[in-house]
Amino acid sequence: MKAAAARKKPPGAALPPRPCPICGKPSVAAFRPFCSKRCADIDLHRWLGGRYVIPASETDDDAGSSGGDGGGTRE
Repeated sequence: MKAAAARKKPPGAALPPRPCPICGKPSVAAFRPFCSKRCADIDLHRWLGGRYVIPASETDDDAGSSGGDGGGTRE
């Protein structure tokens, strides 16, 4: 059990370096997980442009919620 305690990292310990997901260069702490502002901006542009999406499945409740069920504003 001593070995397991010795392997625990103290809070705030440095994370192991990982490559930038855009260009593969080593990441920089200021732009983590990216290596630069340029790569961070490229990633943001991909999200905003729709190249990255989070898959979702439509449930039965979601499919019928666009009807006139009184969810709009009242006059």
